[in-house]
Amino acid sequence: MSRRHPEHQYLDLLSDVLERGDERLDRTGVGTRSIFGAMARFDLSDGTVPILTTKRVYWKTAVKEMLWFLTGQTNIQPLVRENVRIWTDWPLATYRRETGEEIGQAEFEKRIAEDDDFAARWGELGPVYGKQWRRWLGADGREHDQIKDLIDTLRSNPSSRRMLFHGWNVAELGQMALPPCHMVYQYHVTSDGRLNSLCFQRSADLLLGVGFNWVNCCALQLMIAQQAGLKLGDFVWFGGDVHLYLNHLDQAREQLSRDPRPFPKMRLTRHAASIDDYRIEDFEVEGYSPHAAIKADVAV
Repeated sequence: MSRRHPEHQYLDLLSDVLERGDERLDRTGVGTRSIFGAMARFDLSDGTVPILTTKRVYWKTAVKEMLWFLTGQTNIQPLVRENVRIWTDWPLATYRRETGEEIGQAEFEKRIAEDDDFAARWGELGPVYGKQWRRWLGADGREHDQIKDLIDTLRSNPSSRRMLFHGWNVAELGQMALPPCHMVYQYHVTSDGRLNSLCFQRSADLLLGVGFNWVNCCALQLMIAQQAGLKLGDFVWFGGDVHLYLNHLDQAREQLSRDPRPFPKMRLTRHAASIDDYRIEDFEVEGYSPHAAIKADVAV
């Protein structure tokens, strides 16, 4: 009997939200259809990664975002210069609100990319993911590098049950453009040296976010495994509030009409000196042949 394609875990979630999601108003005012509590599991041991095939996922953009998180930076300028626009909506909305200028997104991004002073003032997101991962500020005034500590523990005490990092810094949530959605990552090493990872995502935009976040997580797992001298194991994802925006329902139905194709493989083309040494050119994806992209608006 042929094994069911692992992408059906995602398609089943889409179907579940469409059929029995609780319809409600949300922070953005767009409205969502939502379920609470979901899980997916993928075996990465042969290099296969869950980059969705029922629509094109721009995996390089996702990897670039993860590399930006790892720098600890919180300004969108380096992202915009890399042609990554997924974080522009929030600072753009702030700029328009505070200045009254109805600037277009392309012009705003051009100014962010070219004008350092403008970027410093208007491109800042507050203490979001990278700040918390790499520079969590303790009550004692010391900064904590959760990623470095994680890799050190993976190397020295791989049977630990304390190998995790998270971004939900209660004291700083109010300063963030957007509190972390994928907020807790935990790691586990098997007796034969395989690295398993788990991500808990409190808020999961099923159409636009989740497939992208899965690429984020797998790229990070690949880098951490290499730095710790481990092989790849499973990637496990948990969603809290898993939802479709009400202006995404037709797109979800379109995606459900498509049959999954084989997942691609992702690998690193070189051994980086440290977790800070990776570049987008180090990632290679083979065998990715998805259906066409599906357009949908981000709810801000």
